Amino acid sequence: MKRSANSYDVIAKHYDAAYASKADLVDLPSYLELSKKSRGPVLEIGCGTGRVLLPIARHGIEIHGVDISPAMLRILKSHLAGEPLEVRKRAHLHRGDMRSFHLKKKFPLVMLPFRSLRHMFTLKDQLAALKTAAFHLDRRGRLAFDVFYPKFDAITSGIGEEVRELEWAESGEHARVVRRFFREDSVDKIHQKFNFTFIFRTYEGERLVREESEPFALSYYTYPHIQVLFQLAGLEIVKEYGSYAKTPLDNSADQMIFLLKKSNSNRS
Repeated sequence: MKRSANSYDVIAKHYDAAYASKADLVDLPSYLELSKKSRGPVLEIGCGTGRVLLPIARHGIEIHGVDISPAMLRILKSHLAGEPLEVRKRAHLHRGDMRSFHLKKKFPLVMLPFRSLRHMFTLKDQLAALKTAAFHLDRRGRLAFDVFYPKFDAITSGIGEEVRELEWAESGEHARVVRRFFREDSVDKIHQKFNFTFIFRTYEGERLVREESEPFALSYYTYPHIQVLFQLAGLEIVKEYGSYAKTPLDNSADQMIFLLKKSNSNRS
């Protein structure tokens, strides 16, 4: 997963507004609950602009956030600058690659929220990311993360078509609306990856005043695939769910949510 220094610039610019408008984004209470139970410090891998990190810090819990994107971290730093001093002191930001960064600290809770592991496209990279997360767990630590349960009919349909996903009002002196469109460009079924483009169109009334786009890619996982990755990374499943309502991970699931620990042979 190699991206340029400008990678995520367009997505980062619209990230907070886009996901604030997404009604089905319900993962935050679960990650906040886990963070409170751990009592911190917490490590969030793929912290982005702070959608999860900031609420945890506001609840009095020390948290370290790691992200590869300078654009995402710049926005998170600007958010932190507006927080009270006690919140700023609890939040520690690091630029790093989830496959290779090492902090000189162990954690009772490590998180990869919002399907961050889907940014790993090869078995080598997926395993490296999980091993990095496991490395940062303390002896009794837990690793929490989620990925989509793949919907194979959706993955392979509609290639080349634009789909309007989200809409929100843009802040500023002009009455503008931003609409995000999704266009799937290709699917690699062998490597379980699909490529797509996010298109952001800004309108005054119905007049298009700006269009921005950024290519993107995501991997997808099957349950047996991810179980093997856990074994190779020295991790064991503690709990698994099919949704944030803690429904079973079965044929009706739309997500795969895991709480893991180091296997006995991997503890140090």
